[in-house]
Amino acid sequence: MRLSNKIAIVTGAAQGIGLATAQKFAREGASVVVCDVHDVDTAAAAVGAACVEGAACIGQVVDVTDRAQVDAMVAAVKARFGRIDVLVNNAGITKDARLQKMTIEQFDAVIDVNLRGVFHCTQAVADTMVAQGSGSILNASSVVGIYGNFGQTNYAATKFGVIGFTKTWSRELGPKGVRVNAVAPGFVETPILATVPDKVLQHMREQVPLHRLGRPEEIANVYAFLASDEASYVNGAVIEVSGGMTV
Repeated sequence: MRLSNKIAIVTGAAQGIGLATAQKFAREGASVVVCDVHDVDTAAAAVGAACVEGAACIGQVVDVTDRAQVDAMVAAVKARFGRIDVLVNNAGITKDARLQKMTIEQFDAVIDVNLRGVFHCTQAVADTMVAQGSGSILNASSVVGIYGNFGQTNYAATKFGVIGFTKTWSRELGPKGVRVNAVAPGFVETPILATVPDKVLQHMREQVPLHRLGRPEEIANVYAFLASDEASYVNGAVIEVSGGMTV
């Protein structure tokens, strides 16, 4: 198993890509810290879903915009496991609107979770990983963060920003043995698309050469590779997983 004996933190892990990633990591032998802002019962259900084949998993209710909560979560992980090998900054939200209609509240909420949250979590684990001389930080960007998208000023800004984080941190932390990479998914079948009309979903499928949306586990597979020692020379990369929609 490619992640045997690794301790991995996954944010936004109660559903969608985050849950699929927690499950994949557990199957690959990692001990997984399942973090989400949802209530204790939801987090417990996610832990139960992730803890496959006897993997050691714990749940943490964490609001990534609250630095005190993030620091407390990291301290708890260190106390329980003694080290942190992988951080997957998956937590994210959308609050879409055209530029002229977007409220300050919509803009700020997405910036706080998708950008500030990534900063909080990464800064909170960086000293531990540097002291170990090893670690893998994985950031969730998006094809929207490369090409932009109508009605997503706030979301696109955060996903562009995450790429900037990735490039910068790979330079700062790489010499210390800590690799930093990003994954840029395309259209993926997650709860975030639950409110999208069927007609729009069909149009989205038609934009992809594979003529389908991605599955959460297909993104999780890429995270698992990047977290593993098989990706030991991959640093500062932004890997697009979109079925070729931008070709």
